[in-house]
Amino acid sequence: MSRATFFEKHRPKMVVALLLTFASGLADIVGYLGIFHLFTAHLTGTTVHLGRMAANREWKDAAPAVAVLAAFFVGSIFGRAVIQVGSRKRIRKIASITLAVEGALLVLVAERGAIFTLAPRWPIALLAAAMGIQTATLTGIGPLTVHTTFVTGMVNKTAQLVSRIMFRAYDLRRSKSPNAEGRREQKDEIEMTSFLFGVWLCYIAGAAAGTWSFALLGLRALFIVVALLATALITDQFRPLSVLEEIEQSES
Repeated sequence: MSRATFFEKHRPKMVVALLLTFASGLADIVGYLGIFHLFTAHLTGTTVHLGRMAANREWKDAAPAVAVLAAFFVGSIFGRAVIQVGSRKRIRKIASITLAVEGALLVLVAERGAIFTLAPRWPIALLAAAMGIQTATLTGIGPLTVHTTFVTGMVNKTAQLVSRIMFRAYDLRRSKSPNAEGRREQKDEIEMTSFLFGVWLCYIAGAAAGTWSFALLGLRALFIVVALLATALITDQFRPLSVLEEIEQSES
């Protein structure tokens, strides 16, 4: 019997990861365009803005950036804590809880974001918390550490895999004996590389879709993200997304 490939073993979670990545790109640009021009998933950019504001002593403008960073951190802690409890209590569908909480936060921002005129930091903080929760929900697919809310690590991992594939191809070409295991591993690496490239494509596609939908719907464009979360939640009922192997992967 032939060994299942990476695609065959992890297809449902891969599809969900791509959907969540698209959702993150959409949410990130909607938050940027609609609230303070700060990124709520891509914290590297927000951190750079915070450094610039601190250097220029723009303390009032820095407050929303601090709120984003703190909310994302708290959301991520909450998400990991829920997943950890689910692992200890053997609740296999625990991701449904984190996805539902994330969806509720997004609905609140989409419906009520426009009325937070007296406390405008609240919507962007809630959006950042939602992204933190999502980051914690799905962290691993097989041997891959996966982040659905930012792609810098995914691009770096793709580069590592491409380098490994190149050297493995060189070794296989020079080998005088058939190396079936090496070729199977190379196939897995090619499939993982294709998946990670897909993650990047989904993020940029989500950002493009978010730009268009924000022009039409404003913050209510976040309901598209909520619909994608509902798809992930339904999938979790049949193929649990957050299990012990993901916790071990994210902590390694």
